[in-house]
Amino acid sequence: MQLSDRIGRRLKLHDLHVLMAVVQVGSMRKAAALLNTTQPAISRSIAELEHAFGVRLLDRSAQGVAPTQYGRALLRRGVAVFDELKQSGQDIEFLSNPEVGELRIGSGTAIAEGLVLAVIDRLSQQYPRVAYHVVPGNLRVLIDELRERRIELFFSGTLGVISEEDIDAEVLFEEPLIVVAGKENPWVRRRRIDLAELVNEPWTWHSSGSVFSTLVAEAFRASRLKVPRATVYTDATNVRIRLVVDKGFLTFVPASFLKFPAKHAALRKLPVDLPTPHRQIGIFTLKNRMLSPLAQLLIECAREVAKPLAKGL
Repeated sequence: MQLSDRIGRRLKLHDLHVLMAVVQVGSMRKAAALLNTTQPAISRSIAELEHAFGVRLLDRSAQGVAPTQYGRALLRRGVAVFDELKQSGQDIEFLSNPEVGELRIGSGTAIAEGLVLAVIDRLSQQYPRVAYHVVPGNLRVLIDELRERRIELFFSGTLGVISEEDIDAEVLFEEPLIVVAGKENPWVRRRRIDLAELVNEPWTWHSSGSVFSTLVAEAFRASRLKVPRATVYTDATNVRIRLVVDKGFLTFVPASFLKFPAKHAALRKLPVDLPTPHRQIGIFTLKNRMLSPLAQLLIECAREVAKPLAKGL
């Protein structure tokens, strides 16, 4: 009998769940408490799994237990198995009653306050009882969240095609950066401004290492300027906007940011020509992972909201 046949007959989801719990807490005793069972029952489930696969899945030591290379391989697939089962339950719930459901999505902070908020607002008018969990983060963090299946999809900006083999990306639109100030800032009255004139102004922008901070640096370098030090570095969009509106700071935002003006009526775009590449705004999903009906609805809605943005910013 082939290994795949033996596994199909012997593998129990309960045993796989036990393995995941043991690795999560690093101890069979703690796993027994977590699952409200006995330690011998935990040991029996692990033994049955190891017998089914014919390899050792855990290394035991005085410090606890840790997965072997075989255990790690099984856990990667195990996460997918339980995720698919969970998604199946949510699909059935949504198909039987589309007025309810939950969706976990990720997003960069600026996109969350613009595009994502607009999409959720529009979709909520049709499905008012659906709950959305929006997880913030930069591109690298969100890719990890997607791979761990803690989110079903995410929105983010990139400088080009990402090279992750297990990630699908759909570009919604491209946009440049713009410089904004508070509506009472004296710079707002100017008809044309060179970036060099703003070097010594108080600035706030994203922390280093992000796609956004890379574009900011390129804007100054392309203008043959040394990148100045910002006074405040933060990924919190609300903090930057408060500094701009209340304290006279300047900041960079994506051009689409001002296309959703409900929260940002106090901001004004400055007439500064920034010779930087446009960043691509896209939806990212995991390959070979079936999307829930709710996720598919959200993606369709995002395409509709993005259409006027794709025509030019």
